[in-house]
Amino acid sequence: MGVSPTSLRLGTFFGVTISKDRLAHARSIADRVARDFGLEIFDVQLQRESIGWVLRIFIDKVVQSDMTTETNNSEAVTVEDCQRVSTDVSAVLDVEFSFEHAYTLEVSSPGLDRPLRHAADCHRFIGRLAKFVVAEAINGQKFLSGRIVGVEEISTDSSNEKLNHIVIKTGRNVARIPWSIVTRAHLEVEL
Repeated sequence: MGVSPTSLRLGTFFGVTISKDRLAHARSIADRVARDFGLEIFDVQLQRESIGWVLRIFIDKVVQSDMTTETNNSEAVTVEDCQRVSTDVSAVLDVEFSFEHAYTLEVSSPGLDRPLRHAADCHRFIGRLAKFVVAEAINGQKFLSGRIVGVEEISTDSSNEKLNHIVIKTGRNVARIPWSIVTRAHLEVEL
């Protein structure tokens, strides 16, 4: 899938080069702090915006899932979680993270419309509405929306490799989406 586990915004912004090592270091610091609170890092971004440099850290609840058991997807990151991580990460960054420009630290959750980056994410959110963009059309469609009803592991004939298929219900129909052709996926906000 085209979504990386860490959206490291690399390149040169306004004459400042952002290195992969620098962002990996910031993520490492955030990982240490998040683990202390029973959380994990979903993403880290450092980018130049109109307000200046922004270091964004997205935290998430730790979910232990091997895709064979049901998971509890009801626990969400709280404002208090964000505040605690922000306070502690800020203190450690001040000592261990060198960046030649002032920056704003933001800590938040991935959001209600969070990206789905792995088949395990889909398993975690069984029962939720999601939207998938695929590289190869399924039933003539490259955009599919529906309720996630399951994740199937299918063995290939040519090897012992197992491929994940996301099963979604779209109205009265059921679609099986090979995870290998998913280019983007995210939860839909339900009101």
